[in-house]
Amino acid sequence: MTKKDPSLPSVPAVQVIERMFTLIDVLASREDAISLKEISEKAGLHPSTTHRILNDLATGRFVDRPQPGSYRLGMRLLELGNLVKGRLNVRDAAVAPMRELHKLIQQPVNLSMRQGDEIVYVERAYSERSGMQVVRAIGGRAPLHLTSVGKLFLAADDAQRIRAYAERTGLKGHTKNSITQIDALERELALVRQSGQASDNEELELGVRCMAAGVYDDQNKLVGGLSISAPSSRMEENWLGRLQETARQISATLGHKTVA
Repeated sequence: MTKKDPSLPSVPAVQVIERMFTLIDVLASREDAISLKEISEKAGLHPSTTHRILNDLATGRFVDRPQPGSYRLGMRLLELGNLVKGRLNVRDAAVAPMRELHKLIQQPVNLSMRQGDEIVYVERAYSERSGMQVVRAIGGRAPLHLTSVGKLFLAADDAQRIRAYAERTGLKGHTKNSITQIDALERELALVRQSGQASDNEELELGVRCMAAGVYDDQNKLVGGLSISAPSSRMEENWLGRLQETARQISATLGHKTVA
């Protein structure tokens, strides 16, 4: 009889792991506890096999048994999830996707976050070939109402907070295109909410346009904004789809789930 090479993978062990993942997915599909019978049916496994694997998972606190014969996801998964979440960083999640988007469009791609009444540029992907005379430095700031990303954050506020922002800042403008009246700003923000994206039409700098899409975390909270900046004559509206897809990719890395 030929002796089995110990370096070869164990097929049964791999199969058990695959079944374990299947059972976890079944439990994740429901918020309440599920009976052993239903779990085995959904997973396509024999009840005895399902019971054995679930018991092993329960030993490791990956699965809980609130009542005999019923199961749900355990606290150990929450503990591990919090560890992963604690290591996640918006900038770290965004850098690679931003560079890929820049390669496609050859225009600056910016990641900004809100600090008080301003947005702060925390990362950028750009090259000298972009033709931009002004590229916002990392750490640079700009008023919320004059930037595409800033409008995303204002649109997430309620009417009272928006009016309070207008009173604090006076809605000062930088160019002839700047929005400096509260009524005009509220109309603009209503469009942002409706479309899910925002733009800056030479409102911060003459000759420069921007478009932005939001970055969200696992609690569906707006934590950042991704924007494309380009000379007004070079801005292409078909970049918006790629920008939104990149923002969704970053959000997914942060644990955000798109609602169908």
